[in-house]
Amino acid sequence: MSEVVYEETATMIAAGELQSFVPFGREHCRNHPNAFNLQLRELQPASELWSSDGAAGLVGSLQEVSLQEREKECWQLRKGCMGVKEEEEVDFEDELYTAGNVVVWSKGSRLQASSVYKAFTVDSPVQQALWCNFTIPDNDKDEEDVEHTVCIVQSNCINIHSVTGKDFLSPLPFQQNMFRITVTHFFLIYREPLPTVFSMLHPLDEIAPVVCKHTGSHVQYLSDCTMKIVFTCCQPSIVVSYDTLQGTHAVWALRKVTNDECSTVLRCSTEPAGRPLGLMSSSFLSPHLRNISRLDSPGGNSRHSGVCFLLLWLSPSRAHSPGMAAPSFSGAARFNASFHSPSPRGHHDVLSSPHSTINETILMPEMEPIIPVLCMEQLWSEAITAGSQREMSSQASKVFLTSDLCENSYLCFLVESHQQLRCVKFIESNDTSQLIFPSVTTIPAKDAEPLQVQCSLKPTYSHGSKSVLLVHILAARFFIIVMLYFSVTLTGMRDTPTKHQESSFLEDYSHHQATLCIQSLRDPVCNRVTLVGLIVLSGHQTTTSSMFNWYHSTPLFPHFLLLLGHNVIKYTFLQAVLVKWYNIYNAPGGLSVHAEWSLFVTCFMTLMGYNTERLTWTQNLHFEVPLSPVIAAKKARPSDGGSDEVSDKKMELLSLLKLDSSAPLFPYIPSLFYVLHLLYQELQLDELQRARASSLVCLLQQLARDLHLEEYVDLYWRDYPSLMSGFTESCFIDQTLIDEMQRSSVLTPEPPCVFSWLSSCLRGEDRQPFPHLPGICQRTRLLVLSYALYVGGDENATSTDVSKYLVKLCAGVNLYASLDTKLVVKTTKSTNFCFSSWPGFTLKDLDSVPFGVALPIREAIYRCREQPCSDWSEKVCLLIGRQDLTKQAHKTTLAKSKTSVSSGISLEPPASTEADEEEDGMSDIIQEVTGLIWSQDLRVQEVRRLLQSSRPVRVSVVQLPEVSDHEYIEEKENKLLQLCQRTMALPVGRGLFTLFSYQPVLTEPLPVPKLNLTGRAPPRNTMVDLNSGNIDVPPNMTSWPSFHNGVAAGLKIAPASQVDSAWIAYNKPKSPELANEYAGFLMALGLNGHLTKLATLNIHDYLTKGHEMTSIGLLLGVSSAKLGSMNMSVTRLLGIHIPALLPPTSTELDVPHNVEVAAVIGIGLVYQGTGHRHNAEVLLSEIGRPPGPEMEYCTDRESYSLAAGLALGMVCLGHGSNLIGMTDLNVPEQLYQYMVGGHRRAQAGANRERHKSPSYQIKEGDTINVDVTCPGATLALAMIYLKTNNRSIADWLKPPDTWFLLDFIKPEFLLLRTLARCIIMWDEILPNTEWVKSNIPQVRKYTSIHTLAPGTFDPSEDINMETMTQAQDYITAGACMALGLRFAGSANSDAFDCLYEFARNFMKIMSFAGTSTGFYNLQTGLSMILLAMSMVMAGTGNLKVLQLCRFFHKRTGGEMNYGFHMAHHMALGMLFLGGGRYTLSTSNSAIAALLCALYPHFPAHSTDNRYHLQALRHLVVLAAEPRLLVPVDVDSLKPCYALLEVTYKETKWYEETTVELMAPTMLPELHLLKRVKVKGPRYWELSVDLSKETQNLKSILCRDGVLYVKLRAGQLPYKDDPQGWKSLVATTVSHRNSGFRAFKPEDISTFTSEPALISFAEFFCKATEEMKQVKDTLILFSAMLYECVTQECPEMLPTYIAIEQAVGALRRGDLLQTFPLWQLRLVVDMWDGRMMRGATNHHDTLLTSMFLPVMKNSVDVILDDWLRDAVYTLKQTHIPSFLESAHTRGNTHTRPHGNKHAVRRGKQVDDAAGM
Repeated sequence: MSEVVYEETATMIAAGELQSFVPFGREHCRNHPNAFNLQLRELQPASELWSSDGAAGLVGSLQEVSLQEREKECWQLRKGCMGVKEEEEVDFEDELYTAGNVVVWSKGSRLQASSVYKAFTVDSPVQQALWCNFTIPDNDKDEEDVEHTVCIVQSNCINIHSVTGKDFLSPLPFQQNMFRITVTHFFLIYREPLPTVFSMLHPLDEIAPVVCKHTGSHVQYLSDCTMKIVFTCCQPSIVVSYDTLQGTHAVWALRKVTNDECSTVLRCSTEPAGRPLGLMSSSFLSPHLRNISRLDSPGGNSRHSGVCFLLLWLSPSRAHSPGMAAPSFSGAARFNASFHSPSPRGHHDVLSSPHSTINETILMPEMEPIIPVLCMEQLWSEAITAGSQREMSSQASKVFLTSDLCENSYLCFLVESHQQLRCVKFIESNDTSQLIFPSVTTIPAKDAEPLQVQCSLKPTYSHGSKSVLLVHILAARFFIIVMLYFSVTLTGMRDTPTKHQESSFLEDYSHHQATLCIQSLRDPVCNRVTLVGLIVLSGHQTTTSSMFNWYHSTPLFPHFLLLLGHNVIKYTFLQAVLVKWYNIYNAPGGLSVHAEWSLFVTCFMTLMGYNTERLTWTQNLHFEVPLSPVIAAKKARPSDGGSDEVSDKKMELLSLLKLDSSAPLFPYIPSLFYVLHLLYQELQLDELQRARASSLVCLLQQLARDLHLEEYVDLYWRDYPSLMSGFTESCFIDQTLIDEMQRSSVLTPEPPCVFSWLSSCLRGEDRQPFPHLPGICQRTRLLVLSYALYVGGDENATSTDVSKYLVKLCAGVNLYASLDTKLVVKTTKSTNFCFSSWPGFTLKDLDSVPFGVALPIREAIYRCREQPCSDWSEKVCLLIGRQDLTKQAHKTTLAKSKTSVSSGISLEPPASTEADEEEDGMSDIIQEVTGLIWSQDLRVQEVRRLLQSSRPVRVSVVQLPEVSDHEYIEEKENKLLQLCQRTMALPVGRGLFTLFSYQPVLTEPLPVPKLNLTGRAPPRNTMVDLNSGNIDVPPNMTSWPSFHNGVAAGLKIAPASQVDSAWIAYNKPKSPELANEYAGFLMALGLNGHLTKLATLNIHDYLTKGHEMTSIGLLLGVSSAKLGSMNMSVTRLLGIHIPALLPPTSTELDVPHNVEVAAVIGIGLVYQGTGHRHNAEVLLSEIGRPPGPEMEYCTDRESYSLAAGLALGMVCLGHGSNLIGMTDLNVPEQLYQYMVGGHRRAQAGANRERHKSPSYQIKEGDTINVDVTCPGATLALAMIYLKTNNRSIADWLKPPDTWFLLDFIKPEFLLLRTLARCIIMWDEILPNTEWVKSNIPQVRKYTSIHTLAPGTFDPSEDINMETMTQAQDYITAGACMALGLRFAGSANSDAFDCLYEFARNFMKIMSFAGTSTGFYNLQTGLSMILLAMSMVMAGTGNLKVLQLCRFFHKRTGGEMNYGFHMAHHMALGMLFLGGGRYTLSTSNSAIAALLCALYPHFPAHSTDNRYHLQALRHLVVLAAEPRLLVPVDVDSLKPCYALLEVTYKETKWYEETTVELMAPTMLPELHLLKRVKVKGPRYWELSVDLSKETQNLKSILCRDGVLYVKLRAGQLPYKDDPQGWKSLVATTVSHRNSGFRAFKPEDISTFTSEPALISFAEFFCKATEEMKQVKDTLILFSAMLYECVTQECPEMLPTYIAIEQAVGALRRGDLLQTFPLWQLRLVVDMWDGRMMRGATNHHDTLLTSMFLPVMKNSVDVILDDWLRDAVYTLKQTHIPSFLESAHTRGNTHTRPHGNKHAVRRGKQVDDAAGM
């Protein structure tokens, strides 16, 4: 007895070749660490086993393998759907392999080897693995995103891994082998007893029970112990179940449960208990149930790519203790508990099955039930027949979907026990709300699988008269492979080998006798299926699975199938045709492409009634090499010396051949002929298919000749005169039968010719609609509509006027209702076109269109390429050949991370020269961009030097002889302390300089540069420290500087970075010394928008720590992130820190004063611009909040009042007098009282009780303390009436016009009043010194205090000179500040010159010793003017401002305190904002942020927050906006220079203006612009119309301003050729020999990177020895190349060559067809039409040289010679009448046979000469 050995492999059978194949996952698991091995090293592929030495070796290598191990691995295949673009048709497979604890997801295709996409290893053996797609709602877009995942089922949990890297773990309250999972629109778990099916809509959701609804019954929980789920589907959303008792299948619709159904179920489950609910027993679910987790429909592509969820289906037999496997799974526990609660209604809360029994009683405490989400509604059920099913199970082992030729859908399920495939037809109802199942068809089958193929089928195994596989044809796209027989001898295939089997391994080992016993089919993917069976080899058996591939080699056959299916013939005849062809095609023996076509023509003509054995040309079809009918006829003649009489009789007999009228397709010959003619016209439009048109024309001429359609015969003669001259035979058809045939309604005597139609369109002639077959003549439709749009100029050609150009031949789907092709013709002047979404049509496809037909379309594309729109889609840009716009659609940024740069743009900083260079925190500035902006100097490096704080400072103190060493040390430390005041102020400016320049690595903490407060003393470089104790150092001196340092580090993070809550918490330092830095880091995350991702629990944790800095940073950061949102959660967070917002009876919280200030500002930020009444009322009262009660609110009151005023201004920002609902508050009057003083108003509401107790420390009485309230009230008034030009309010803020009143106002308040007045009167601000001086009051005899001469004023007047000078200086500073706000970010030269003049004047005054103003006041005014200059020149890096900042940076002694250093370095940071990528906006929100940040009272020392909270200085970030436009060369991906043309809108100050800027450049504010254009001639032009595409330009600027540009051919970048002297065009102009004669082909690589042009120049344009012999050809090719280079149209080179080749062939007289003449005619028609319309722009046309006129003249000469020769030939044969008939298209049957070729040629030449 022979030993049975099993070995499983998978063999792919493709194109007749049998190859060994194993699952890729198995190979991967061999080397996988910690993987379950399955002894895979002993398992070898079949090819290796067969190559062993005899059968003994094979048995020996397999005897260690057991069946038990084989059951532990499994795999499934599907068509690849991840990571493929819509326009790509990549045929690859996904494989999901499971073995032990390992799951391997791999990808592979025919053209590419398989590779691991993802691999997973879990803790316990994998029970099941499957693909699933979850939906994740997107609240911002009101859409749902799809999360593609792999679900790995273990004994007690489900691991869910998404392709984006997210991992989820869902515990299950069920024991091992108790459940089964499948994918549908929802994730379902099937389980018994109790509810057996659960759903999971998201990995983070709890499982929920599924309810069911039988036909005619109410909704109940699904708990039927006899029901098994055998199939699920996503589209449509259905579930197929099997009743194990009745033996029937049912179909259910799976949908969301309605509210009424949910209420009904919950009402039943929660009624009072009476008796316990028992558990229902059931049979164990078979673990061998197949396809439970696979979607095997041929439409699987849509379901795999659609949205799926998980369906959990549980096995019943071990569910005795639910919830024990995962007690933490609260949802399941609640559900089980609720269903074990006693109920008086027995089983009303679950589905009561008549087959269920009560076998157990469990009492559980009452718990809350889980609400069901999904409902299964019964749609159809099998009829219950006799009890034969009870004898054996009739459960379906496979279920899938398919459709037939008529688009009817079928649900097919295979019943193996009955050997039946049951096909249930289903259709949608009229309202598409439900499915209807009208009929069931049964097909005998052992096994079946659906395939997705395009045409005919090719069986792989055949033996004798038995076919192993029968293909049951239901559809044109989907076929079902039905297996009827089980065995075939593989050696039987050796009897009739094909060409493709030559490489088969069966030949090498033919001495082995192998028999394949096919057992089943599995894994259908597209047109491939796996055959699983036993190979019996030398008495041994091995299990094998082979890949079966269906294909067809004849490219025309798909068109024929579609032609026959378009209602041309009846469906029954169509089946007969397919069966007839199938039998002929599958005869033994291999077929070549030609033989296959010959067989098909023979079959097709036989079905039409022809006797193909009597026709000479059909007999010749059986030659392996296709012969010309002329040659074939000569071969058929026995000899030339035969009897002429016998030949005449033979020809007479052949001409009287009669068709069989009883043939199936005989009545349809006219219709079939016409649709084949249209297919012939379609093939003429494809260069790759045109060779097959010559094969088809033989059949067409025979049908036309027999149908007496002489015009059609004449057309075929004209197209192929040499080929048609050998066809003389005609078959006889009775005229009465012809009249009875079913003719097509559009079959006209005039044959449709697509070339003639296109030529008429080019000439502007009237033309009839061209016939069109939907689904077949797609290229005809596309080109006809394109000509109608471009040439005809009909804008509605693709929408309402389709019927004017195309006529549809058969009924079907309205193809034009959703036409994707759209060309919009603006005007003939602008010639703007929009090609939108040609399905699958690219420039590569256009190359296959004949050159004459394609030329108008190429010209349209060329015009679009010249003047495109920046918002066109990526597909359109790809079609028109604009790679720069295509790349633009990828949304690339320039922001760098530590390890990589996004999207492949490599912008690496230069190598550092110092070891600690990276520690300064400024290494992320993109050097290539800054190098282009400031290419003439090293100002960026100078800014880095000025703002670095990580290295010790240089302490230079000279030791005098009389100074002791101890005193010298103290002097150095005092010097260091002065320098530290500057060092501590640097981070504020550094944060602005590095703004949004870094993308962090989520696995690494954010690098924070040190704040180094040490020094080095020369010459020995000794360390100087402040911790020696020699001098007094202020306590907590570094607290706020550390905070600023943390903000500066956090502001580097770009808003587009991927930051999450875990990374934010990961950066929390362990050392308490770094807590202040982390607090600043949190604030920075809020300013760049990332703090919204911080979890609420983390926010609570930070606030409960009680760390003051952390609270300040967190509150300000959260508020900035929620700017103007009125977010309630943030409001509550801020409210608990503001006593005025708390109820009177609330517990008093010990909130630090600075935290209160930050919370008040936060309220203003969150409610900015909303006009919220309650908050406005509270903030208005808080401005004048009195001190107290008792000892509270006695210190730093100024900062709180200022914060309240700023917050009030932000809440009512820009509302002016339109404060809706606040009339009773009298906001302006109250603010004016706070500003000028007066009696305090009584506190209203809750504040009355709070402030009833007076302050024990401050006695203010009932008078308002204007020193506290004036700043806040002034700025609040300014922000409320910002830009309103309200003169009455502005007059309140005018400075007094008398010395007496002027003496009562603090100079600082004069600055604020002037600033407030000017920004209210926004439109009156002018950039000149006269306007600034106009704000100074004209006091009597007062002109300029600083230039007073003796005797210019009356000494008797009591005038305080200090008051006069201080007032003038502060008013001037306030006006300059307003000027800076008005022109912020504009780089206005007039404004800058004005401010720079005042800055120089102030510096001159400071140089005078003993000035009356005082150093502090002058320095304050100078600092504000410097800040104003920086605002105007923000982001520009102006050199003069940089020089001023560097001058003040060096001044560290005297009264230059911490606050002044902060102001100067803030100015430096704004000057280089974001490394030159950002600038300032002048929107209301930006002005409010600038007022908060640049408040003109800077801290005196590092801990000073009395007048203004230091953290608010960073709010300047809220005013920053990206406006830098950076051109990036699309080929080199490097930033470059490009010329921009910027057009300003017309305003009341200036007319519409156009300026030219060299990018990279900072654009003005977008609302001021009309258009931005990339100007030639160096680069391709691109125009952005701001009236339509503002959002598009904003998105470009937000992505680091990357604007891709493409260099034109013959041009060099501005960096390499600034003046343009080296370019190709300039070279040709400078030489006397203009044009292509001055062009050197060997230099072509310098000016273009097109490989086609470079290769052409290399091989055809160089004067080599061979080419010198054809000098004229060399000159011609050089001219072609020159045209392509200068016109930037390399795609025109094949057109030039084709035109030259056509003319050359015409000159030589070796044209065998008139196709080239047609193309020349189309080109000439286009040229003539253009000439008739008049001269056109040089840039609008492709053919502009003399090349085409020369070619046309050559053709005219040749055709004239032909015409003369033809006329002479006709005269010589004495048939002068034929010349006339040649012009009138006479009857061909009346002409003598001998002269027919001459007549045809004469007609051909005559028509061609008409060009």
